[in-house]
Amino acid sequence: MNTADLGLPVDVPSTALFTDQYELTMLQAALAAGTAERRSVFEVFTRRLPEGRRYGVVAGTGRVLDAVENFRFDADVLGFLRENAIVDEPTLKWLASYRFGGDIWGYPEGEVYFPGSPILRVEGSFAECVLLETVILSILNHDSAIAAAASRMAAAAGGRPLIEMGARRTHELAAVAAARAAYIGGFATTSDLAAGFRYGIPTVGTSAHAFTLLHDRERDAFQAQVNSLGRGTTLLVDTYDVAEAVRMAVEVAGPELGAVRIDSGDLLLVAHRVRQQLDELGARDTRIIVTSDLDEYAIASLAAAPVDAYGVGTQLVTGSGHPTCSMVYKLVARAESADPKAPLEAVAKRSTGGKTSIGGRKWAARRLDERGAAEAEVIGTGAVPVALADRQLLVELVKGGQVLSREPLDAVRDRHATSLANLPLSATQLSRGEPVIPTEYI
Repeated sequence: MNTADLGLPVDVPSTALFTDQYELTMLQAALAAGTAERRSVFEVFTRRLPEGRRYGVVAGTGRVLDAVENFRFDADVLGFLRENAIVDEPTLKWLASYRFGGDIWGYPEGEVYFPGSPILRVEGSFAECVLLETVILSILNHDSAIAAAASRMAAAAGGRPLIEMGARRTHELAAVAAARAAYIGGFATTSDLAAGFRYGIPTVGTSAHAFTLLHDRERDAFQAQVNSLGRGTTLLVDTYDVAEAVRMAVEVAGPELGAVRIDSGDLLLVAHRVRQQLDELGARDTRIIVTSDLDEYAIASLAAAPVDAYGVGTQLVTGSGHPTCSMVYKLVARAESADPKAPLEAVAKRSTGGKTSIGGRKWAARRLDERGAAEAEVIGTGAVPVALADRQLLVELVKGGQVLSREPLDAVRDRHATSLANLPLSATQLSRGEPVIPTEYI
């Protein structure tokens, strides 16, 4: 079952307080100044990719849509704001009826992106758009970081399955989001049951070292597991002596043993020895699963090893050293007045230190070379060139406050695989380098 179509609620009745106080104080001042209703355009983008990364991955869009729908100021939330004197009564009255009624465009979830890509574009009144900044950024920055790490790990794995198992290394709710993002990036399964329940991601898991230590003998633990879960189970063989455990595992389960898991030691050396031993014992179809603080570099180093699957935890849920994408949410255009017919005027921050931005409501397209491979991310504010008209990247996600559609997670996962395949081959290299295609502004 894939529950992505159901629009399941977020983990709290309202997302309205998943924000920074200055969003509300800006609203109060804008309401008093008469500028709150000016039509505005905000864009989400990043000025640069994490050091050494060749591409980014858009993830979290589906969760953003849920968060926008659940952005409501109910009585309890309004009471908190009133009791703590966060905003004044006119602002509280305005918030009581808040519903986002604008439009949202964005890169389809699973698509790759580059520096400057307008990943999400939020349009409406200044008041209704500014409130969504923090919750949108918190979701996209987290999920896109995990998905990018997952994508790199999947590329390094070369088609071997990856198991997401990082729930114990992060916040309990972040773990569910991380499993979702990892699945988009190419992981096959998760150990987190909440992620399986909510998003339909296949779940796996058998036993830990504690189960072996519980029993008087390792053989007793193996026998109990096989009796309960069948010969196709995965037995953990590095609690004591690996070679002895492998011999015992095949003795207990027979050559039909599903897999053995190795969680410590020199994984490259141990995997070769275990494969040889399994083959000699007649268990030629028994798979080898390795875990133990893997990242994309460790996975790549095991390419020549007889490993059938990888389990990844800590490095995945922390973005493999880059837990955020440094995305920002900037006002790029606003009307000269509250008149709905007033024209939009481009605006941009101008400062030193690399934090400048480009004003104007943007479109984005990916130009292909003669062989059909991506060669540039083209971004503009005027008319879209005819040659790029069918290569535009932004799609409409919300119209007049209504979510237009929600995608099954498998469709998002497939999109990422296709998008990545259309990049130059160097995109999946783990060596440090610049973005695999340049960003061009026209």
